[in-house]
Amino acid sequence: MKTLFFTCMLVPWLMAASARTFDHNSQLIPGSLAGSQLNGYFSDYLKSKRARRALPPADEPDDNPITAEADAADLPTCLLCVCLTGSVYCEEVSPDMTSIPTLPKETAYLYARFNKIRKIKNKDFAQIVTLKRIDLTGNLISEIEDGAFSKLTLLEELSLAENQLVKLPALPAKLTSFNANYNKLKTKGVKANAFKKLTKLVNLYLSDNMLEAVPYIPESVRSLHLQNNNITEVNVDTFCRSNDTYYLRPSLNEVRLDGNPVVLSKYPDNFTCMKVLPVGKYR
Repeated sequence: MKTLFFTCMLVPWLMAASARTFDHNSQLIPGSLAGSQLNGYFSDYLKSKRARRALPPADEPDDNPITAEADAADLPTCLLCVCLTGSVYCEEVSPDMTSIPTLPKETAYLYARFNKIRKIKNKDFAQIVTLKRIDLTGNLISEIEDGAFSKLTLLEELSLAENQLVKLPALPAKLTSFNANYNKLKTKGVKANAFKKLTKLVNLYLSDNMLEAVPYIPESVRSLHLQNNNITEVNVDTFCRSNDTYYLRPSLNEVRLDGNPVVLSKYPDNFTCMKVLPVGKYR
């Protein structure tokens, strides 16, 4: 009986001492929890741990991320370029753009300057008959298949400046402006009738090439740039007509032949049909 009484008295004392000890120790550790709060903390912790185990695993990292060395042809055009209604801007694209991108069918204006396009194929524009302007300045184009522009009946402006062309393809008949400055064109690479059917051509820019002669110039041309070539002579039919002394070319108001070997003063009768003399060497 005494033993039972002693046990009953001892248990409450031990519990009180334990509580005092715990409370005392909890004050020594900043942020520690009191006994009643600690029970709640462990309960919440266990729940949280179980919840975390139930979460699905995180997505594995992609083993094949897109790198700067990836081919632009593998990516959608409007991800690489800026696509607005009727216009596509693909300038200095990264990763490198080495071919004409697939264009939305309603594209009217394409600006793909300063890339690394090397070749234009017949299929590149075959389905984009709405094109009115193409600017491919500053690429590495050395070859254009002869029918590459044949379907572009609405094309008015075409720039192939600053490329590596050695010959010209057939050009659309409705062109009003054509720029092939800074290429490697020689006279043998420009067909005799290359511009003959371009009856609406206003601006023709062929400077900084290797042309040995002035090509056929349509009547409609107003501005002609042929500076910095290898042109050595200008014959009577280059700008005028030997069989028509009354023939005039009033629309041709700018002709640049400076930077060529030809001495223009040797041909005084070959510019009589023009209202302005060409810019170039006269002595």
